[in-house]
Amino acid sequence: MPHLIASLPHALQTLWKKSNRQLLRARMLFASDAAKVQAERLLRGRQQYRTLQKADIALVSFGKSGRTWLRVMLSRLYQQIYRLPESTLIGFDNFHSMNPEIPRMFFTHDNYIGDYSGHKDSKVDFYDKKVVLMVRDPRDVAVSQFFQWKYRMKTNKKAINQYPEHGADVSIFDFVVKPDSGLMKVIAFLNLWAKEAPRIEDFFLLRYEDLKARPEEVLRQLADFMNIPANAAQISDAVEFASYDNMKKMEEKKTFWLSGGRMAPGDRSNPNSYKVRRGKVGGYRDYFEDHQVEAIDRLTAENLSPFYQYTAQTEAPESQAG
Repeated sequence: MPHLIASLPHALQTLWKKSNRQLLRARMLFASDAAKVQAERLLRGRQQYRTLQKADIALVSFGKSGRTWLRVMLSRLYQQIYRLPESTLIGFDNFHSMNPEIPRMFFTHDNYIGDYSGHKDSKVDFYDKKVVLMVRDPRDVAVSQFFQWKYRMKTNKKAINQYPEHGADVSIFDFVVKPDSGLMKVIAFLNLWAKEAPRIEDFFLLRYEDLKARPEEVLRQLADFMNIPANAAQISDAVEFASYDNMKKMEEKKTFWLSGGRMAPGDRSNPNSYKVRRGKVGGYRDYFEDHQVEAIDRLTAENLSPFYQYTAQTEAPESQAG
């Protein structure tokens, strides 16, 4: 019960943010669609900017880059070290409320802060922060975004983030190659962060593929960067706890019920609606004809920064994390 009570401030903050957004939509009922989108992005940007200012660590990623998997691992580490309940995922300050030794962590897809700060072409808002940038091959991300858009994304989120409208008849290939919602959108996000990474005061690059290939080694490196006092046994336990099979079971059982819909399927009968779907490295190739794969690979090779070391064949290099 004490842990549940400690989680209330974060839950109340989340409720307050959602209430503000609903109030804004009501006030702008008769405004143009463009004005509604601009106003909501500004509101979300202001909310996230204020959270960033309070955060000790910012964990940044484009959507569908493995953030929930990472969140489960980190939660498990803190659960072991500080004896916290397994039914709670780490949020911004919910774990910090349970134990002040745990830092305030801002998990963000960095969608809206620039709308509020005006810094859309730089990451100056993050310069003085401790930042973990989690990345994944943008081809896999774009495919996962398709299923997110089709089965999990709320109608309002589709509008404010310029995805195809709800119910649109869009094939997976058309979605991926569409300039404003698919692969190129992911690449633009990654390229800006690649340009700005040297200006971040304390920066850690975490590649999804490295974490998959060498989970204990890479999680150890990340824990050291984040000053998490975890031992080898706790690292191993966190990796096992966040395994694909176990996360799938936890999603089906709604283990993290305190985290809302973040770890719940959109439709239990549809495997593509689950948060934990496949997680396969290079799995994007399974959805396209050979000539489509070639087109997608060409777009990536011609546009993605070499900073991330993604080639035509997605592989984890010998040492890239950190």
